[in-house]
Amino acid sequence: MKNWLLTFILHGLFCVMAVQSACAAEPVQLRILYLNDFHGYAEPYPSSGHPEKLGGAAFLADEIQRQRENHSTLLLAAGDLIQGNPWANLFEGKSTIEWMNALDFSAMTLGNHEFDFGVDVLNQRVRQARFPVLAANVRGLPSIQPYVIKELSGLKVAIVGLVTEDTPVTTHPKNVKGLTFSPVADAAQKIITELNNRADLIIVLSHLGFAGDIQLAKTVKGIHVIVGGHSHTRVEKPMKVDETLIVQAWEHAKALGILDLTIQERKVIQYDGRLAFIEPEKGKPDPVTLEIIDRYQKKAADILNEVIGEAQVDLKGKTSRSGETNLGNLVADILRQKTGSDLALINGGGIRADILKGPIRMNDILSVLPFTNHPVVLKVSGNELKDIFEYGIADLDGTAGRFPQVSGIKITYQAAHPIGQRITRMTIAEAPVKPEGWYTLVTNDFLAAGGDGYVTLKNILDTMDSKASGSTQDNRVLLFDSGRPIRDIVIDFIKEKKNVSANVEDRIKKED
Repeated sequence: MKNWLLTFILHGLFCVMAVQSACAAEPVQLRILYLNDFHGYAEPYPSSGHPEKLGGAAFLADEIQRQRENHSTLLLAAGDLIQGNPWANLFEGKSTIEWMNALDFSAMTLGNHEFDFGVDVLNQRVRQARFPVLAANVRGLPSIQPYVIKELSGLKVAIVGLVTEDTPVTTHPKNVKGLTFSPVADAAQKIITELNNRADLIIVLSHLGFAGDIQLAKTVKGIHVIVGGHSHTRVEKPMKVDETLIVQAWEHAKALGILDLTIQERKVIQYDGRLAFIEPEKGKPDPVTLEIIDRYQKKAADILNEVIGEAQVDLKGKTSRSGETNLGNLVADILRQKTGSDLALINGGGIRADILKGPIRMNDILSVLPFTNHPVVLKVSGNELKDIFEYGIADLDGTAGRFPQVSGIKITYQAAHPIGQRITRMTIAEAPVKPEGWYTLVTNDFLAAGGDGYVTLKNILDTMDSKASGSTQDNRVLLFDSGRPIRDIVIDFIKEKKNVSANVEDRIKKED
């Protein structure tokens, strides 16, 4: 009797285990919705050369809700959400996070521009968020999680956050003081090892740029999906590198990424992905998002809608990362004129938008110059100028944002020459730059502090500290204006002139 009972119990347990095993082996469907590099662009807008309006947070939100229907879904954001457009900047990203809360985001990773308001404000935004904010390779921010595990349809999905190691040179150093950014591959490998046998699917939310995502996929094994940002890349179909899928959804809410996965036994056995482009003329706005947008816009309307002047031509700024632009020339000219310096230098990556021909509103300037940078005037030798501009033109494809927009100087270079040896001629006031001569250079405090990797400028700025500590070295810092942003100087200039124009003048010219 006892043997019969034991056999019956064991048979029952075997059947239960067999059923569980069969269930575990069943394929599971999962939809991932994603965006990146939103930069607070709540309203649709026409890009230069494309008169039709694209994007808009309310239209994106409606698309998200439609794509969620009848699907087990994650909604992910790959960084640079809270800074950029005035709709976000005027409220230090609070408006963006409120919108994301309303849409019930699953997680976001930090982007480098999440640090632009400083650590205190970043911590406020993290506390405001009703979703995890991730960054596995950042130390010194207790409010940030390295990863989160979510359960959907019986799957355990691990989401890991990574942000570019270049963050300390792409935001002002004061914004990341006390923080450590470890190598992304090392951080990712450590987390993947830690997650071994704890997750059925591993997603990396990456703010590394498309090239960085490809390198990560080649270096670190065990990542199923990389949802990327930082490079604003329009990846219309998923790229597969070894066993890792890589996706990215352009920029500024102009597209929603959609990735459908079939997972079985911790493997992606089928996938399909695309971008849904946000075209307001074909969509409808989400009413909840509209209320959030309108509420913040009303708070900012008097400031943003003020007309301060008229652009006589299209002022192009969005390509300032890779070449001379007329808007870059205009801003550099204003800065040089207002400080009386010999020459001016600003980083192309600091100019974020175009101004189309017609009325110039305060909103336009805040979009073009979203960063609160201040002018710094330095005493610089001709040799140092050579080092500074060799470094600036070393990045001709514009990936780093350090390409120089200048005033008061003309530079010719040979692109085929080795990096550091490209410049063939530099002139100031039509006279060749003398290696041992001295010149006054106005730049912004971001570059002066070593931002975008301008080490030579940082070394000059550091002389201010050495003089303060008793050094007999001549002071090389002639002006350090922390009270008046460059943006305000540009606004006052336009208000005074009323009508503004600018041209591309071969200030930085490649020799044939």
